[in-house]
This record gives sequence, structure tokens and C-alpha cells, in this order.
Amino acid sequence: MKPSSHPNILLSINAFDYNCHVDLIKLLRQEGKLHRLRKARQKMSELFPLTEEIWLDWLKDEIRLTEDESDREKVYELFERAVKDYMCPEIWLEYVQYSIGGMGAQGGIERVRSIFERALTAVGLHMTKGASIWEAYREFEIVILSTVQVFTLGSCTELLQNISMLERIHTLFRRQLAVPLMDMEGTYAEYSDWADDGVPETVTHQYRRALQQLEKCKPFEEALLVSEPPKLAEYQAYIDFEMKEGDPARVQIIFERALAENCLVPDLWIKYTMYLDRQLKIKDLVLSAHERAVRNCPWTMGLWKSYLLALERHGADHQTVTDVFEKALNAGFIQAADYVEIWQSNLDYLRRRVDFKWSRELDELRAAFARSLDYLKEDVKERFSESGDLSCIIMQIWARIEALHCKNMQKARELWDSIMTKGNAKYANMWLEYYNLERSYGDAVHCRKALHRAVQCTSDYPEHVCDVLLNFERVEGSLEDWDAAVQKTETKLNRVNEQRVAEKEAVLARQEEEKAEHRRKAKADKKAQKKSQKTDRAGDKRKAEDEYEEEWGEDEELPSKRLRGEEDFGSTAKEEHMETESGLFSRRAPPPRKTEPPGFRKNQQGLSEAPRQPQDISKEQRKDEECVFVSNLPFNLEDPEGKMRTLFQGCGTVQQVRPIFTAKGVFKGYCYVQFEDRLAVSEALKLDRQEVDGRPMFVSPCVDKNKNPDFKVFKYKTAMEKHKIFISGLPYSCTKETLEDLCKQHGTVKTIRLVTNRSGKPKGLAYVEYENEAQASQAVLKMDGTMLENFTISVAISNPPSRKMEDKAAPSRILGAAMLRQPQGARGKGRTQISLLPRSLYRQSAPDAKAENGTVSAPHATVTDGVHGGPGTASLDTQTKSLSNEDFAKMLLKK
Repeated sequence: MKPSSHPNILLSINAFDYNCHVDLIKLLRQEGKLHRLRKARQKMSELFPLTEEIWLDWLKDEIRLTEDESDREKVYELFERAVKDYMCPEIWLEYVQYSIGGMGAQGGIERVRSIFERALTAVGLHMTKGASIWEAYREFEIVILSTVQVFTLGSCTELLQNISMLERIHTLFRRQLAVPLMDMEGTYAEYSDWADDGVPETVTHQYRRALQQLEKCKPFEEALLVSEPPKLAEYQAYIDFEMKEGDPARVQIIFERALAENCLVPDLWIKYTMYLDRQLKIKDLVLSAHERAVRNCPWTMGLWKSYLLALERHGADHQTVTDVFEKALNAGFIQAADYVEIWQSNLDYLRRRVDFKWSRELDELRAAFARSLDYLKEDVKERFSESGDLSCIIMQIWARIEALHCKNMQKARELWDSIMTKGNAKYANMWLEYYNLERSYGDAVHCRKALHRAVQCTSDYPEHVCDVLLNFERVEGSLEDWDAAVQKTETKLNRVNEQRVAEKEAVLARQEEEKAEHRRKAKADKKAQKKSQKTDRAGDKRKAEDEYEEEWGEDEELPSKRLRGEEDFGSTAKEEHMETESGLFSRRAPPPRKTEPPGFRKNQQGLSEAPRQPQDISKEQRKDEECVFVSNLPFNLEDPEGKMRTLFQGCGTVQQVRPIFTAKGVFKGYCYVQFEDRLAVSEALKLDRQEVDGRPMFVSPCVDKNKNPDFKVFKYKTAMEKHKIFISGLPYSCTKETLEDLCKQHGTVKTIRLVTNRSGKPKGLAYVEYENEAQASQAVLKMDGTMLENFTISVAISNPPSRKMEDKAAPSRILGAAMLRQPQGARGKGRTQISLLPRSLYRQSAPDAKAENGTVSAPHATVTDGVHGGPGTASLDTQTKSLSNEDFAKMLLKK
């Protein structure tokens, strides 16, 4: 072992290192240095309670060294210390066995019996280990009886003595059979054989009751038997059961058993000591438990506080209470506030001792107050960088005691002046506390002075302080006092309002700068993304064309009957027709191509390698109710069919995935997923808005809008929802968790929806649903206009905008819809793609203002003067006057 790692050296650095004490004891025991070993054990026992193993080793070593009666007494004292640390049946059994060895001394038998009785009180109710103490006691009495019977001469005195011993054995059997212990049946059978007159009826009745109690406790004992240490949850359940049963002795024994294995759990000690304080109230038992608690968990301030109260409650002398308090100060609490609270407990105790007619206790109390302030300022602040008493609670209590009991308002005012100089002058509640003290024990002059200073210094709630000053002058002041108060309060409130406006403008300016920066960054990212996509597509296109030319040659005629994807999913025309059938887009499908697109072979190889069903289903076998439409997918998604199969395979059996490509083989960002049954569709719809390669995937039912024109994919309500709130102005970095923490302060939050664009980026908007309207209204009142990450948020009751597609069509859509549909030509398209309608027939309509949540809609184009738009169609107005060729010529020549 290195010298620097020797336990003695480590203990010289930190005497409270538990493991170093254990290592030192093991090392000295191995080396056989008994004198140093005894000192090491003694030092450790003064600092910590020792475990059962350490105590048994120590006791056995000392027993081996016993030579005369004086040494035996030292061992007895050691046993007395050992049984106080924890409830250990093995230590008690060792104790009674050791005492039996000394029963030959004067009074030895009575001493053994006394130790046995104490052992039964301590561990006799232990359901699994208590029987060993009972049996040892009974065997001891039987041996004593046998010895007396051998050496007796038959005198009357000796006969009475034998009868007394027999009765003692009977009593031990009866007492044991009344206690629920494991293997009770064997004890009952032994008693039946031992008793000449049989088992009395009363004993049998008590035995059966104990058996019933044993059956109730067996599940808990079995749980402890199979569980791994420290078994805290199992012990907690056992304790709750015994506390409901209400037997104090059994509650105590199960607490002791739990603490023997969980001695470092402060909550368990707190629960135990609280039970003893409120239920048993036995002085020795209560104080012993409190003393053991603070030795096991000295860092827990609550245990020291309870210990001090218990000492005062049971009439401990003043010096004992003082010593315990000094130990508490050296216990090493983990936060500064703990020292403040333990000082408060001691000051409360000292205040209750004071008879304010005599000065001795009062001087001691004042000295304690002064010492507490110095201790917090120096010792605690040096360790934690704060005193722990930011509101100066101890000084407030001292000032109130001086004012109430000592009638010393001068001292109280000095204390409050000191409180205000410690950074508390800006808080309204501190000034109002001082004002209430002056109101109760001072005079009107000092009340007015305190309120004027409060108006001048308060920064958190100046309006409230101004109201208090005005109300005070209404009751106490003259006209001059009233005028001075009004002028002072108006000046203060005007200055506060100016500061608030300036702060709000600064925040708004900062928010606008952040939003502008975010927009610039988003624009740059989007531009870079488009550039990279364009580069990738150009490279793929060149590569596909090279392969295409290598395969067919420049002059070879291409096959005219083989269409792209015909082997697997049908022709392009079929796929585009399916797109039109879904009703999700209102444009017309492109015509079928007679030649394979560039890169066809490569795409076909990729598709053939992807996992698919053995048989594809034809268009006639497709059912919209067993299919979902998936959109908003990335255009550069690799193997969209395989990705979709993997993503939706947990919803049900996927029959077919039909990704839609352009004529050049570029993925369009949407596809159809066909399932075997309808139940899978409902599961698939739950994946709506799930991210795929950084974009939210939209999943909606596959519905033919030609057959169901009124079907709406939009799943959110558009009417007012009084139990839901709409939040705008959120920072783009706001997450659901942050918003939930903010909103749950005003009620139970059911759902939160952050509004995003199609790329999944937040828009600074959110909808939050509460359990009822009252909670939503409360949230609006409390949250509207508040700050979140330097952003001022706006909160209102949810009133989403209505989604009327015919009123919100884009100008380009309106323009296309206003034109007459042209019959298709031989190539499948209209005869011309150029609009011959004069631009003078179009005009911009005024934007319609919205009363719903959101922004005002942008103006859109409408068709007038003979042509009007509709939801996807346009027709000539037959009600208007027909125009001649000359009229059309004039329109074309306008401007």
C-alpha cells in the first residue's frame, strides 16, 4: 500500500470518511494490532453508528481478551452500546449467550433474565428472527429447572421454587404463542407435548388470532424474502400496512427492520420519528430514535430540527439542547437555507425560555440573534456565496420581538434600516411589512415616512404602494399631506410608465431584429438547399442520359409499346390518373409518353431490388378506403417505396406503395400506400406530421373528390373554441416542453400544437387546449402580453380562420380558373396554353379583413366584366350584354 493512500493519512485529511475508517479497521485486524484496533473502532463509533458486522467482530475480539470480572463488565458496556445503534437480533442473541456465561456470579441468573426480557422487547416481534430469542430464553429456564431439581432435597421452599420455575416456562410458551412468528405450528406442538394438562383454551384462542395475523403479513414477508437489498419499496408497503392495523409495537418493529437496511434514507427516519412523536410519546424511545437519526443522516436539517423540538418537548435541560444545536451547526448541510432554518429553530427555543421581566434570558436571546447574523454573513456566505436569508427573515423576527415584547421601536427601526440596505428596498412587500410594524407599534409620522420612502424606492409593484399611501392619507393625513402624497405618487407612476414603454419598445425592436435575422438565415438556407438540389438533379440527369444513349444508340428507334413502370405499377398515365382521382390536386394529368424516360433502366433496377409483395394489385382492385395519400416528402428521398413500406409496416400489411415520378424519373414528393384492410388506414393516419428526412410527412385519406366534392382534408376546427387558446409572437426556438411548462401554471393542458410551415419550421404560433373554458380564460388573462425569451407573446381564445378555398385561391389559380376549359387535342393538352382573355377584364379586389386568429389575407384577383371565378371552374356570364368585335378591339387597345 502506498503511504499516501494509507487510511491513517486519509483520515487525517477528512475524519468523516466512512470508508477509510472501515479500511483502517480491516487492516489493523489483519495485522493483529489489537490496541490500535480498539482505538480505531472507538473513534469510528463516536462519529458513526456501526453496522452489525463491525459490532459482532468487535465484540468477539473483546470476548476473547476477557480475563477477569472487570473485563466482563467492559464487554457488557460494549454490548449496551451495540444494541443502541440498530435493531439486530444477532447482536441480542450474542448478548444473552455471553450473559449466560456469567450467571454463576452473584445475581447472575437475574441479570440474564433481565437481558432476555429486554431482548424480547426489542426483537421478540421480529416475524422471521424473533423466535430464536424466545427459544433461547425458554431453553435457559428449562436448564435452570433441571439443575434445581437434581440438587434439591425436597424441602417446601425448594418445591415452591420449582413450581415458580414451571410457571415461568408456561408463561413463556403462552407469550410466544400470542405473537405471530414463523413456524408457530412447531411451537404449539411442542407446548402440547410439554404441558401435562394440555393447552388451555385461552392460549389456543390467542394462538389462532396470531396465526390469522401471520397470514396477513406473509405476503409482505415473502416480498422481502425474494427482493434485493435495500428493499425500500417493500418495507414502505409493509409499514403502511402495519400503520393501518394500528399496533404500535408492530409498527415500531417494522420501522426498525427497515432502518437497519436503509439507514441512510432521511425520509424513512423522518417518518419514523414523526410517528414516535405523535403516537407513542415515550421519552427514552423518542429521544433515542432522534439521536440515531441525526447520527445516520447528519446532513439532513429536518432531522436536527425535529430533534431539538423533541428535546424541548420532553423537558431536556438547556445545556443538552445547546450541545445538540452546536452539533447541528457542524453537521455540514447541503444548502445555505438549511442553516437559516436551524438558527430559526434555536432562536424560537430561546424566545420561549425568555421571561421578559428579567434581563438574563433576554440578553442571551439578543446575543443569539446577533451571533446568527454574523454566522450567516461570514461562515455560510463563505461556503455557499450567499447567506441563505435574502429576505432577512431572522432580522424581521428580531425587530418584531423588540417592538412587541420589549417595546423598543428604536431598535426595531434600526433593524429595518439594515434590512432595506441589503437590497430589499426595491420590493413592495418588504416596505409594507415595515409599514405594518409601524402601524401596529409605532406612530403615524413614521408610517408616513416609511410609505414615502416605499413610493420612492419600490420597483416591482409601485401601484400598490401608491394606493396604500393614498389610503393612509385619507384616514390620517391633512390636506397638505394629501396633496404631497398625490404629487409624489403621480410623479412616480409617470416615471414608471415611461420606463415600461421604453423597455417594451426595446424588446419589440430586439424581436424584430431577431425575426429579420431568422428570415435572412432561412432564406439563405433555402437558397443553398435549392442550389444543391439543382446540382444533384443536373448530375443525375446527365448520368441517366448517358446510360440511355449507351443502351439504345443515337440512331436506333426506341420501343413505342413499353412504358415506364408498366411491369410494376402501370403506366405514367395510369399513375397521373390516380393522382387526379384522389382529388387532392386540381390540375390535369399530362399525356402518356410513348418512349422510356432517361434513366429508366436504372430506376427499374432500383425498384426491383426493393422489397415488394409477390403480386401487385391492378387499378380495378384498388380501394380508396384501404389507401392513404402521403405528401410533403423530400424530392430527393432515396428509395421512396422502400422508405414508405418500412414506415407503415407497423400499421398493417402493405399491399402496394405507388410513388409518383415525373416523366424524367424525378420523385414528385408524394405517393399512395395501399393496405389489405381498413383498420390499417386509421393506424396510418396517426403518423401524420411525422418527420421524414427533416420534413413533416402529411398523411390523409385517399378520397376521390370527383365523387366526394365536400370532403375536407383539413382536420382542425374553424369555429371558436372557448377551451383552447391561440398564442402568437412566440420565439422560433420555443419547444412544446417550454410552452407546456408555461401554460400548465393556469390549468390542465390536454394538447399543444405548434404551427409550422410545410418544411416543418415553426411560425411562432401555437394552439393550446385546456380542460375547460375557465382555465383557458384564466390563461388568456395571465399570459397575454407577457415575456418569453425576450419575446412579447399575445394570447387569445382560439378562433381559427375559415377555410373557404373559393375565396382564398391564389391569383394564378383564379386566372386559370376564369378561363374557359379548352377541349384537349390529339396530344392530350389544350389547343393552346396562352390566355387570349384581355388583361383589362381582370382587376384586383380589396382584401377582406379577418376577425379570426391569424394574419389578414392577401388580396386576390377576381374576374369581372363578364367572367367570374368559381371553385375550380369558370364560365362566361350569360347575364351580361354580348360584346361585338369592335368592343373587343377597344379593350385590347386600352393603354
